[in-house]
Amino acid sequence: MADAVIIDRSKRYQTIEGFGVSGAWWAQMVGGWTHTDEESGIQVRERIAQLLFDSEKGLGIGIYRYNLGAGSARSGKGTFHREIRRTDSFDISDTEYDWTRDANAVWMMREAVRLGVSEVVFFVNSPIERLTKNHKAQLDIPFTENLRKRDYKKFAGYCLDVTECFLKEGIPVKYISPVNEPLWIWTGKNGQEGCHYRPRSVKKLFNVFSEEIKKRAELAGVRLSGAENGDIRFLNKAYTRAVINNDLVDGIDTHSYCTKLPFGAAVNDTAAFKRRYRGWLDRKYKNTITRTSEWCHMKGGRDYSMSSALEQARIMYEDLSILNVASFQLWIAVSEVDFCDGIIYVDEEKKTFDIPKRYYAFGQFTKFIQRGAKRINVSTENKKLRVLAFDNGDYTAVIVINPSHSEFNISIEGADKIFVTDESRSLEERKIADSENIVISRCSVSTIIIGE
Repeated sequence: MADAVIIDRSKRYQTIEGFGVSGAWWAQMVGGWTHTDEESGIQVRERIAQLLFDSEKGLGIGIYRYNLGAGSARSGKGTFHREIRRTDSFDISDTEYDWTRDANAVWMMREAVRLGVSEVVFFVNSPIERLTKNHKAQLDIPFTENLRKRDYKKFAGYCLDVTECFLKEGIPVKYISPVNEPLWIWTGKNGQEGCHYRPRSVKKLFNVFSEEIKKRAELAGVRLSGAENGDIRFLNKAYTRAVINNDLVDGIDTHSYCTKLPFGAAVNDTAAFKRRYRGWLDRKYKNTITRTSEWCHMKGGRDYSMSSALEQARIMYEDLSILNVASFQLWIAVSEVDFCDGIIYVDEEKKTFDIPKRYYAFGQFTKFIQRGAKRINVSTENKKLRVLAFDNGDYTAVIVINPSHSEFNISIEGADKIFVTDESRSLEERKIADSENIVISRCSVSTIIIGE
């Protein structure tokens, strides 16, 4: 007998803003790959952008995070175990800029917008080197702050000047994120640009940014996002309190990492931590919008299988249904390393790409949940399935995640068609002949469409 999936449209939750990816650090490499992709007949960089941002020929991802770099690529300072993690900057002096810099990454951002991205976030890992205490994009001493308070205004000025420049050419910059994972150490051994801030310093920095933005009519629609804490279990409330009352902060952006720790199951129960955090927000700051601004599967090795795709889907399910996030953004779109991050893998030497199942599993959300959709209540007695439902206005999308190794039959009233990603299929579409007997394959992510 099929398990019924029941939709209750009277119970409505968050409004969805979209799904996103960042261009760190792959865009500064892939954005220069102008050779032809044999299969598509267009440049490789164009094809990768198409696969990500085009709604018909790709996933239609609508949010793009551009890494506003500190300049370590130009200075050569600091310790980076991979050179691609060094970033450029447009900075020359307080009043001089070189807008030809970071050309590959800027090309990818522009192409993403041309293909349909409607929201761009400028995020900063470290202030520009010229302003940091040690003139590096990393710390020399753990847990020390690398930006003097007297330079907060100059740092804000740089970020706002860059934002104005790109807004004038039509890049839809909606948010500036001045800090990224402020809790962590960010010494050279961490191998990337980064800057530590205490919560009270984050508050002061955001206040300076807010004051400076309000002085510029051209930035009237730009908001601040943050504080992008790196692990929801540690000091998340402190960093939330630091920014939540800023009048240019319209929600809280967090990272959904929960690195596995050897202290027992309770410390690693990600859903429980998210549930407590959401409950705290609802008690203290009712109706606060939350966003997942960064996540990847923190696991070594390249995983092309459904295993990593299902872990990604699990986190998306938790964040959308427990944290009630309005948007979910992956850490990066493209990975060049042997790690479970990105939804496209590239070979640096051959300058080729291939696609893991994570790409298609992400598409089960991005292609069928539109900006402005409402999450609505959905339930099933089958406890092995995770289900979500979204009202898009002219149709309803029901996401069914089956992490088990068993096949199930479900029924959904009015179901018309299904798109399936599992070990043998990748966003495969089929017509539903019998809505009372829909097959959900083992280890799969499926999207069922009602009323399109």
